[in-house]
Amino acid sequence: MFGADEIIVSKTDTKGRIIYANEVFLRMAGFSEAEILNQPHSIIRHPDMPRCVFKLLWDTIEAGKEIFAYVKNRSKNGDHYWVLAHVTPTFDKSGKIVSYHSNRRVPRRDAVEKAEALYKDLLAIENGHSDRKVGMEAAFQAVVAKLQGAGVPYDEFVFSL
Repeated sequence: MFGADEIIVSKTDTKGRIIYANEVFLRMAGFSEAEILNQPHSIIRHPDMPRCVFKLLWDTIEAGKEIFAYVKNRSKNGDHYWVLAHVTPTFDKSGKIVSYHSNRRVPRRDAVEKAEALYKDLLAIENGHSDRKVGMEAAFQAVVAKLQGAGVPYDEFVFSL
C-alpha cells in the first residue's frame, strides 16, 4: 500500500538506469535493491502506459526542464499503482545534466480517472499502427495538438486533471 504521506524516490543516470531507489520504491515495485540497481527505470513500466507520454517526459527532462506526469507503474508481481511523478534533471557545476531525480506521490483518484481515459485513447492511437515508432509519433502529435488546443503546457494540463 502506498500511503498518502509517503514519497517514492528514485534517481537514474542519463540513460535511465536506476542508481538509487528508496525503501518506498522497493516496497511498491516489489524488487530488492540488488535487483533494481543499474536496471532501466522502464522495468516498472506498465503496458497500459502510452509510449508517447514517456517521449514527452524524456524530451522535457533532456531539455533541462522539470515535468509532472501521472504514471501507472507495474510491480514485479504484476500489480499496478498510480503515481503523480515529478521528474527533474540534476546538473553538475558546468550545467551539464548528470542524472535525473523523481519524486512520486499518491495521486488524486479523480485525476487518475481522467489520465486513464486519456492514456487509453493515446494507446489506441499507438496500437493502431503496425509500425510502433509511427504509432508512438502519431500519439505524441495527438498530445501536442491537445495541449496546443487547450493553450497550456503539459504541466498545467496535468494539474488541471
